[in-house]
Amino acid sequence: MRMSRYILVGILFGVTLYKAEAVSWFRIYEMFRFQSFHMYGIIFSAIALGVLAVQFIKRRHLRSTEGQEIQFHDKDKHWPRYIIGGFIFGMGWALAGVCPGPMFILMGSGYTVFVVFLLAAMTGTFLYGVLRKRLPH
Repeated sequence: MRMSRYILVGILFGVTLYKAEAVSWFRIYEMFRFQSFHMYGIIFSAIALGVLAVQFIKRRHLRSTEGQEIQFHDKDKHWPRYIIGGFIFGMGWALAGVCPGPMFILMGSGYTVFVVFLLAAMTGTFLYGVLRKRLPH
């Protein structure tokens, strides 16, 4: 029961992204060809909302469901990890035509072919776990 609110928020988020056409291959294609502002508007809105939410959490000293104060830590400035990780993520996105979040939304809306990409993403995550100690961090 405790997790039901998160499931409900996830479903609401999925429906919102689907209705906003944020999971549409055509909209993503338009974005990368700079033919439409649609996806950029969604991304910039999400960034603005994220900044506002983080500031609200910091100023109100909000607590997690476990009762601990939510803290934000600075990211490591070691840039090669972001370049390599971004390249791998971008290649996967380009090959699949979808990033991981919308993959679940598209499977839920009946595009069962994305099961193949989900299995590939899970395999990549598993391999990262196996090779993590040998990778640059």
